[in-house]
Amino acid sequence: MSTAQRVSRVKPSPSTAAAQRVRELKAQGLDILDLTVGEPDFDTPAHVKDAAIEAMRRGATKYTPVNGTPDLRAAIADRLRLRHGLDCPRDRIVVGGGGKQVIFLALMATLDAGDEVVIPAPYWVSYPDMVLANDGTPVIVDCPEADGFKLTPERLAHALTDRTRWVVLNSPSNPTGAAYTAGELRALAEVLLDHPHVQVLTDEIYDEIWYGPGRVPSIAGVEPRLTDRVFLTNGVSKTYAMTGWRIGYGAGNAELVGAINTLQSQISSRPSSISQAAATAALTGDQSFVRDCVSVYRGRRDDVVKRINDTPGLSCTPPSGGFYAFVNRAGVIGRRTPSGDEIRTDEDFAAHLLESRRVAVIHGAAYGSPGYFRISFATSHDVLTAACEGIAHACADLS
Repeated sequence: MSTAQRVSRVKPSPSTAAAQRVRELKAQGLDILDLTVGEPDFDTPAHVKDAAIEAMRRGATKYTPVNGTPDLRAAIADRLRLRHGLDCPRDRIVVGGGGKQVIFLALMATLDAGDEVVIPAPYWVSYPDMVLANDGTPVIVDCPEADGFKLTPERLAHALTDRTRWVVLNSPSNPTGAAYTAGELRALAEVLLDHPHVQVLTDEIYDEIWYGPGRVPSIAGVEPRLTDRVFLTNGVSKTYAMTGWRIGYGAGNAELVGAINTLQSQISSRPSSISQAAATAALTGDQSFVRDCVSVYRGRRDDVVKRINDTPGLSCTPPSGGFYAFVNRAGVIGRRTPSGDEIRTDEDFAAHLLESRRVAVIHGAAYGSPGYFRISFATSHDVLTAACEGIAHACADLS
């Protein structure tokens, strides 16, 4: 059977492929120190699971509205108001099967052939391929470590054209953990105000996993004049350890939300009723779980960053949020493994880590930034300690 051209434009997710490779190696009996998975290692809070059980017991097992239950949309609206000062009516909120689906549907609803989407790099692996799958053109803008891995107003202005439809902002970022300050967002907004045809897709899935003071700002709350041009996406997967429940949401322009609802009605119909009940409990219930998790992540971050920066050949800027460390491996380029193979790319170095020390990471080119690799510290202290020791030994093995 022949497949559509859009399939040939899209490559499998590198993070999914890396996780699958780890599963295959473990199935062979190998003990792999897995730092690839962007998934909390905590269990979903008990009160959230209890809400799902109660929903089943009271018979909330039927179809829900396409855009989510009224209770869940009310909870989302309350969160947006309390966190960002946004007054978002429920008809401007859409609930989908994970944040990834919501982002994909937003692009599907808005892109025509040749439309451009500005994507700062390092980027989450799926952004460019989702644009390509929907006939758009990704415009990758390099954001070097010297700029904090963040898009500057000058680079943004240079990337915008008459064909630009979206600018993607991911804060805190996967893979770097970088987050924009309110001042940085205002500076970007000043550029965007001069280009009224450009929309902003802000992915804030890691906004609660934050190590700085106060809260992570959103461009939707920082610049009210852009509010109707911002589509804010988020979800419960990372914050509440609910990756398998598959609930994400978006809030923005009513016309866009309506278009997404139309597409969702023909694709997946609506999210799981049970998962929506659980998500409502997560957003409205006790938040101590989130604070406790962030405290643990902060300790892991500090330990991992110190160990990496103590390893000759590697360096790492401490992430401000999320649970990833993006490691610069410039100091090992050109060196050779004990078998004589030269380390020329970050893929070479990732392969060396896996083959010599059974440490699995994801190479930086997958995120549009060759010269780095990503570590997930959403795993146990013991695994992180053993993995960082393995990385140090792997570097020392190079000549």
